[in-house]
Amino acid sequence: MNKDSSDLFGALFEAAPAKLVMSRTVPVLVPLPAPKAYSYAVPEGMAVEPGSVVQVPLGPRQVIGVVWDGDEDGGVDPKKLRPISRVFDCPPLGKHMRDFIDWVATYTLSPPGLVARMALRAPAAFDPEPMIEGLRFIGGQPERLTPARAKVMETAADGLSWTRIGLAHAAGVSTSVVDGLISQGIFETIFLPPPPVVARPDPDYIGSRLEGPQKEAADEILVDVRKGEFSVSLIDGVTGSGKTEVYFEAIAETLRRGKQVLILLPEIALTASFLERFQDRFGAKPAEWHSDLAPRMREKVWRQAVTGEVRVVAGARSALFLPFEELGLIIVDEEHDPAYKQEDRVYYNARDMAVVRGRIGDFPVVLVSATPSVESQVNGQSGRYTTIHLPTRFGDAALPDLHLVDMRRHAPERGGFLSPVLLRAIGKTVAKGEQALLFLNRRGYAPLTLCRVCGHRFQCPQCSSWLVEHRFRGQIQCHQCGYAERTPEACPECGTLDHLVACGPGVERIAEEVERHFPEARTIMLSSDIMGGVKRLRLELEAIAKGEADIVIGTQLVAKGHNFPLMTLVGIVDADLGLANGDPRAAERTFQLLSQVTGRAGRTGLKSHGLLQTYQPQHPVMQAIVSGDAGAFYEREISERERAVLPPFGRLASIIVSAETRQDAETHARGMRNAAPQVQGISVLGPAEAPLALVRGRHRFRLLVHGRRNSDMQGFLRAMLAQSPRERGSVQVQLDIDPQSFL
Repeated sequence: MNKDSSDLFGALFEAAPAKLVMSRTVPVLVPLPAPKAYSYAVPEGMAVEPGSVVQVPLGPRQVIGVVWDGDEDGGVDPKKLRPISRVFDCPPLGKHMRDFIDWVATYTLSPPGLVARMALRAPAAFDPEPMIEGLRFIGGQPERLTPARAKVMETAADGLSWTRIGLAHAAGVSTSVVDGLISQGIFETIFLPPPPVVARPDPDYIGSRLEGPQKEAADEILVDVRKGEFSVSLIDGVTGSGKTEVYFEAIAETLRRGKQVLILLPEIALTASFLERFQDRFGAKPAEWHSDLAPRMREKVWRQAVTGEVRVVAGARSALFLPFEELGLIIVDEEHDPAYKQEDRVYYNARDMAVVRGRIGDFPVVLVSATPSVESQVNGQSGRYTTIHLPTRFGDAALPDLHLVDMRRHAPERGGFLSPVLLRAIGKTVAKGEQALLFLNRRGYAPLTLCRVCGHRFQCPQCSSWLVEHRFRGQIQCHQCGYAERTPEACPECGTLDHLVACGPGVERIAEEVERHFPEARTIMLSSDIMGGVKRLRLELEAIAKGEADIVIGTQLVAKGHNFPLMTLVGIVDADLGLANGDPRAAERTFQLLSQVTGRAGRTGLKSHGLLQTYQPQHPVMQAIVSGDAGAFYEREISERERAVLPPFGRLASIIVSAETRQDAETHARGMRNAAPQVQGISVLGPAEAPLALVRGRHRFRLLVHGRRNSDMQGFLRAMLAQSPRERGSVQVQLDIDPQSFL
């Protein structure tokens, strides 16, 4: 929390006058895990309404809150209540936004204050931005007219207002020249409103250049956009089919109608290429909203979204809770991506909540993906969503030729992980001056380190997971809690030196193998834990797009919509990796991820190839990917889900009980299981130890609630929680409706 927000949330303010006349009471929702709004008195002369952002006393602190809907007097004498301390000079949260917060809280069974907190993430923005000092030319002649001074006066002669630095820059002189003219009374000081964070996008900056299937798709979406009513469209198009350009037309039409637009992206911090494409089409970039944004910029974007100055925001899932003044369209790009699921405090799926926000606000929502989720596919088939297919790439570029490499027949050399088939393909690609991408969804050097003498395995002391070696940093690290230690030289169990062995590959190990085989090639490794963070990742992605690398080794972040013009070969190092767990979505996620990765190749029309190394070439997922028959894969997956009554044909809820001791966690989990009501169509599985039974020193037990599609899951869970034992000591309960993770 930055200093500004700390001051607003935690500082004590001056005491109110001794005698305040209280006119009425109002409910105020505070950003804490309280089950409902608290009642506060409104001092005489203070104007508040539902949605007003206020400051109220809570215990010894002053906190931010929102005046909420509901009974104003509540049967309580205002004189007996603490008064609202302050009303911020900020537009109130609109009715649609308040209804959305209530809906999310009810659906996820989360305290409404925590949901409201996500809409109040920029406390310093609640007051208007300060005016900035400007200049205006008022005429006259300086004592000495130099050429530089003449340039300044000529530039400012149109009577427009300037900032001091802006005027100097426009005239091509130093600020001291402007200062000299100010001192002689040639300019007067005025105050200007703060500049917008981005220029207004022009929907007609460049007209539509779409043709063929892309134009037909855009025309179909525009029908719903022009109605201005709630609808959901699913753009289902192969990689490189022009989906982005299609939904740009929906954005342009929404802007013409005077409405704001929200574009959700799974990795906005890394998608500089998307921002540039947007600027090329609309003449200005959208405002950004994500966790890596500087606090001051977040405050500006929040304020200008709520006042309507910002017309388009491109953001991560948290942008869904920005209180726009007049939101008229939401785009959810890569709608299948697991990054849209938040698993902290309030558990929600931003894709599903975007649809809810569109329904509450009565405006269209557009979902976009080359590999839509099974849920969206079923909604499209049932008619709840309008499905728009783009089966071919834009400009007639061909999809890559995909082939399976059977690792049982084409084994790598001893100590290696790249088959001879893939190595030959890399060599040919680099020789032609084109790029190769090697994909492995595993960070670090090796997932497991053990002693060859005694068999000791390095495990995290706080989690039930192995420590991953990061050889470039000289560390072994836990990817669950972040625990790290220097890579030891001797086994801590038996003391033997030089007998520690790395088992299995990570991207660092693949990079090492590539450099051994292709020492002259320019190699870049991309991983989310790369030194330098997001800024360096952006630079690396730009370098790849410019052709400044021959071979790229990366984790799943390379699959997120990037466009690499020279990429003609994609090699999947371990295509089976995602199938090796009990996740009911394992097949779907593997198909989506591998399809997205192989889709990085050949996007500009060059002949391209994809090679998938696998020990299970007959697996339905592998066959579906190489055959290009996505329809058959979805048909099979949907049929299996329906037979097992799994989402979207059934409903799931996950309950994780954790505690500092295993006994406390298990006892509380069993108490919750015993408290479950007997309801037809809903069953409770467990408790059982979670696959990750220990995380950050806390023992974890899991309950899974399964019901049919029309089951009242929330009602069942409320009754279960009401009858469950109270959380005591270190016991904590996490509830996740529609879970995506089963760890």
